[in-house]
Amino acid sequence: MSKAAQVKAPWLNSRDPEVPATLTYSELSMCSRVEEMVRRYPDYIAYEFMGKCTTYAEMWKKINACAKSLKAIGIREGDKVTICMPNAPQTLCMFYAVNMVGAIANMVHPLSAESEIAFYLRDSGSVAAITLDQFYNKFESVRKAVDLPCLIITSVADELKPLMKVGYKLTEGRRNPKVPSGRAGVLSWKEFLRRGEYVEIYQVRRKAEDPAAILYSGGTTGVTKGILLSNRNFNALAAQIIATNPFFRPGHKMLAIMPMFHGFGLGVSIHSMLVNGGRCILVPRFTPKTYAELLKKHKPNFIAGVPTLYEALLRLDNIDDLDLSCLKGMFSGGDSLSVELKKRIDRFLKEHNATIEVREGYGTTECVTASCLTPYNMSREGSIGIPFPDTFYKIVKVGTTEELPYGEEGEICLAGPTVMLEYCNHPEETAQTMRVHDDGRTYVHTGDLGVMDEDGFIYFRQRIKRMIITSGYNVYPSQMENIFDAHEAVHMSCVIGVPDPYKIQKIKAFVVLKPGFEAGEAMKKQLLEYCSKHVAKYAMPYDIEFRQDLPKTLVGKVAYRVLEQEELNKMAAAKAEEAIEQNELEAEAEAIAAADTAEVTE
Repeated sequence: MSKAAQVKAPWLNSRDPEVPATLTYSELSMCSRVEEMVRRYPDYIAYEFMGKCTTYAEMWKKINACAKSLKAIGIREGDKVTICMPNAPQTLCMFYAVNMVGAIANMVHPLSAESEIAFYLRDSGSVAAITLDQFYNKFESVRKAVDLPCLIITSVADELKPLMKVGYKLTEGRRNPKVPSGRAGVLSWKEFLRRGEYVEIYQVRRKAEDPAAILYSGGTTGVTKGILLSNRNFNALAAQIIATNPFFRPGHKMLAIMPMFHGFGLGVSIHSMLVNGGRCILVPRFTPKTYAELLKKHKPNFIAGVPTLYEALLRLDNIDDLDLSCLKGMFSGGDSLSVELKKRIDRFLKEHNATIEVREGYGTTECVTASCLTPYNMSREGSIGIPFPDTFYKIVKVGTTEELPYGEEGEICLAGPTVMLEYCNHPEETAQTMRVHDDGRTYVHTGDLGVMDEDGFIYFRQRIKRMIITSGYNVYPSQMENIFDAHEAVHMSCVIGVPDPYKIQKIKAFVVLKPGFEAGEAMKKQLLEYCSKHVAKYAMPYDIEFRQDLPKTLVGKVAYRVLEQEELNKMAAAKAEEAIEQNELEAEAEAIAAADTAEVTE
């Protein structure tokens, strides 16, 4: 009996007719796949950045120049290079250049705190890093504690048109720290590129199974780990994305808002486009204010984002003239999309001439990002879709490999060509998360609870692991609590996620102080300043509440569920009080109106 025959795959009957059940995957590296598009579409626009368009041929020249320079500074096959950048041309070109020389790109959030950056550099063993000039001071501080032989500093201005470059330097650029010239181990972008001018041998032909990138996630334990992904992982995802979107054509535009340090941004918005002849609209910093402008100016064919992104879309002002008939696909992932929000988005799309609906997907960083998606021709309320081609889903009894019947809740497990190589430096958790089942396939045990119906549609229920998702970013409470508990004034802490209409969840901390320390605004300010040095901006608590004690479970652990319920009760009470006040105001208004009417009658 074949492996395929041993696995229940009811979703095959629910698949779009144009979407094949299985695909052929490239044996090339990520960079070599891009090179194929360069030969096929040299004059097509590869990416656009702040009004400047770059063709595939021009992009390829930039990638090669970066690769030569990487060789010149001593980067060798298997070395790790940290890329700590927003979505910019340098980010994109450096990523593929690292791949071209056979090294591994370590993708890091540029807003990470100093201690986080130090961890990423140490954990990966990076021998070089690239970041923006505005983050120079942060990296210089980190370099005092971490051995980093080479730091490359670039600027947004390095890739702007001449007039825009002048404008940038006179405005935002003035706030960036000045990078001293001639500092040991620090290279400007110009100097970095100059180093590679006379390098001739620099390309290393890597195979599909070779590692290509490290992305970070908390896995099932909530402890930050590097996830090692191969060329095949990314190339397979790109093939699956296009296969499940038969409306895609070379030249179509993707609004690349999701950052490249995120699997969603790197895998879906960038690589899937560039290996299929698409155009990436690089957005270095997303704000709701610029959202409408981006949509009107670029008329993208595809948008991939998290629910927060679409909440922002619904809040836009002065968009009566917004025409979204250009859209061929809109995808939501990173967090569950509520039924109500999906209805609101779909209504918004229809009102603005779009012929599509938002399609919800699901995945984990352990499989790059997406691994299932709502079919374009059908949906099930509350479902996150059906598996991609060559991807298999199971719902198993938690803690086992025992598959459960349709309709029963259990742990979501998935297998396929996008499954990671390993957790870096965590062999035990790798073995715990990646398990070989009876059908011979290696499944990722996601730590998420879900259900599969008889037609193969998957329904996400909740997380087994303790995790907060805010604006599409994963935040792990245990790590936050470790940071708070390390402060000299803190006896005990607990961090929870509080529902938020925009961010989906926002972060709140509960703190018990040690004797001798006084609770109040001064202490709150002190703790928030301390926290900002250790966590990324998106993970910062919006509030700290001081308590004399924290609720406990029967085994003595902090009962965070109790605190979560308390916050929900507070929100419900506030909403009820608001409704009462509104009713009273309306009743008062009606009484006044009635009195006025009577007076006029008299």
